[in-house]
Amino acid sequence: MKIRPSSAFQTLISPALGIAVCILLILGFAAHPLSALRSLFSDTFTSAYYFGNMLNMAAFLMLAGCGSALSIKGGNMNLGGEGQVYAGGFVGCMVLNVLPLPAPVTFTLAFFAAAATGALMALFSALLKELRGARVLLTTFLVSAAFIPLIDGLITASKNSSQTNMLALPYIADVYKLPQLLPPSPLSWSFFAAITVCIALWYVIFRTQAGRTLRLWGTAPDFAKYCGYSTRANTYLTLAVSGALHSLTGFFAVAGTYYTCHKGFYTNMGWNALNVALISKSNPLAVIPVSLLLSWIFTSASRVSLTQGFAFDIAGIVQSVILFSIAIPFVMGRGGNK
Repeated sequence: MKIRPSSAFQTLISPALGIAVCILLILGFAAHPLSALRSLFSDTFTSAYYFGNMLNMAAFLMLAGCGSALSIKGGNMNLGGEGQVYAGGFVGCMVLNVLPLPAPVTFTLAFFAAAATGALMALFSALLKELRGARVLLTTFLVSAAFIPLIDGLITASKNSSQTNMLALPYIADVYKLPQLLPPSPLSWSFFAAITVCIALWYVIFRTQAGRTLRLWGTAPDFAKYCGYSTRANTYLTLAVSGALHSLTGFFAVAGTYYTCHKGFYTNMGWNALNVALISKSNPLAVIPVSLLLSWIFTSASRVSLTQGFAFDIAGIVQSVILFSIAIPFVMGRGGNK
């Protein structure tokens, strides 16, 4: 799939539109609009809790955003992020709760089990593409949609779920919890791990021969075939790594933020990560500032909703506006090429 953002202006217009909608909602529904606007732009940076939450959310967006960016660069857009995040969190939490091994061993096994889960989910779509010619865009979404209710059912059916009202797995032991860097927020070293992944992925994509081949598949697949590059290697590798990064997002959410796998914790993580990848033009280095920007918007909007007593969630509306504003130019561009 070819992704061709038209200009820097169109790239920046989506976050700006999200902020504008947020301001309009505040002016129209807030009990104290001026106070709410001041809170929107400043209070996230003056509170250790909300500032830490912002950075923590940005870490999730960076990690999953790199997964989306890689799949786009390789011409195999992965729309299964939601289910892959959920599956990674579920498997990681199960391993941390079940294995009676030394803590470092159990944590390492949970980490790789979570990564493998997302990779296998994405590889199933890769297999369907190579064997049956199925579109990755569709199959990744369908596999994700199938896994979400399955995991919901597994959580409910867990013999230990009665301790958490059948809405979540048992909490992981304290020894597995990532230490907080900015209490009382859940910010952990996963933030720096996510930045490291962005830098490493940028180097691979833009500074190695493998990365040049991958980009060729995303921009000129027919020419890549003519050059003799393996379509199977590109499909399997890009989707496997993309799925693994999404699932590791779920694992870090469990180990560093929620300390359990509860129903719905994954909500909007996959779609927001796709927003990040599209706004950043699938450049892993650009994923870092874009993740920070969107995280600030969502965190501040949620804070205003809570403190101003809104009857609806501003952040959810802003997320939807950003997603649709990103999608419209691509849909119009495709239509114009027909």
